[in-house]
Amino acid sequence: MSRDDDLQEYAQGEISSRHGRVNRWLIVVYVVLVIWSAAYLVLYWGGLGPGLGD
Repeated sequence: MSRDDDLQEYAQGEISSRHGRVNRWLIVVYVVLVIWSAAYLVLYWGGLGPGLGD
């Protein structure tokens, strides 16, 4: 079975997908975004936002 066998195409070939592994750098980006969003939520909970409250 070659790697081309698991390639799926949608929208008349405009979109193609394949089963495989997620790259490590993409997992790192997801983790960083989750940590950043949690920190932002905790730091600015209930306020107007950065620079808006006097």
